[in-house]
Amino acid sequence: MKNKKITRKITQGMYVLTTKNGGCIVDAVSQISAGDNPLIAVSVMKKNYTNELLKDNEKFALSVLDMDVNPEIIKTFGFNSMRDINKFENVETTIVDDVNIIDNSLGYMILEKIDSIDNDTHTLFIGRLIEADMFEDKEPMSYGYYQEHKEELLKVTTEKSKTAWVCTICGYIYYGDELPEDFTCPICGVGRNLFKKQG
Repeated sequence: MKNKKITRKITQGMYVLTTKNGGCIVDAVSQISAGDNPLIAVSVMKKNYTNELLKDNEKFALSVLDMDVNPEIIKTFGFNSMRDINKFENVETTIVDDVNIIDNSLGYMILEKIDSIDNDTHTLFIGRLIEADMFEDKEPMSYGYYQEHKEELLKVTTEKSKTAWVCTICGYIYYGDELPEDFTCPICGVGRNLFKKQG
């Protein structure tokens, strides 16, 4: 494979997917039918705790992020697990149909889960749109924009005497003097050779 970065040219947005008791950043979202209540598909990594939560919940929400989004939202929902922190504690949300949606977003879609399809690394969840609203009519953040600007979006702050290793694919940050030999990114699964040392 010569250069799989071409996949970043697929037009995708950046969203916060939320469901009861959790949520994460997703980019692989697509409308797959038309009508008053269209079907929306979203792909979620199997290693992600939100994947487990979605299997037990009937509803989920997608909050659409824009290019001026508060970077703390991406850091909170992209690089942490609800197993470790309450992601909703420091991010302003509103509950709609029993699901948290992100206030600092362009708007939201509430979906009723109707199907799921497993593949090797991800689960494709399919939901029927049951509620939606738009807060602002601005340009959404694309996955390509995120990749091009992630260093400024996710400015790395390091603790004194700690080194930060930043994943060049997704932006996950590992703190420590050295990366373990067998280290793989817990978010996107790449090896230590795709981490960049900072600090």
